[in-house]
Amino acid sequence: MSAVDLSSLLLIAAGALEQRVLDRLEEAGHPSVRSSHGFVFQVLLRSEPTVTELARELGITQQGASKAVAELERLGYVERRRDAGDARVRRLALTERAHDVIEVSRRTRQEFERELEGEVGADALGAARGVLTVATRVLDVAEPIDRHAVPMPASANLDGR
Repeated sequence: MSAVDLSSLLLIAAGALEQRVLDRLEEAGHPSVRSSHGFVFQVLLRSEPTVTELARELGITQQGASKAVAELERLGYVERRRDAGDARVRRLALTERAHDVIEVSRRTRQEFERELEGEVGADALGAARGVLTVATRVLDVAEPIDRHAVPMPASANLDGR
């Protein structure tokens, strides 16, 4: 392999892993899931927000959040529930179908880590994890990662285009 800069290697590897996860999801009966849906799923794993709260968490417009929720409802991954304290308020929750997506995704990433460890060993994998952890601090995303509240990047596309 010719000399490729570290950031390019990270982007290429991340893209390949993302495609592996999407392929496994398709095999598991989830052909319409996109990577951007994962940002919504992560918020809904922590709480049952309203659409407005979801938009705020993701750092997107309420219109964008509404479109994403409508699509995820249509696909069977999100449902609206009445708020316990105010029946006029609708909260968003993951369905069992969404939990299957999360499980398949996690399992695929864990398999990748085991495969990588088999290639480079536990020490090298631990060192790589350490370097990437420092990179998250350098890039000012360590704190949102710790809170499980990574804002959606501008490149993420929730509306399917």
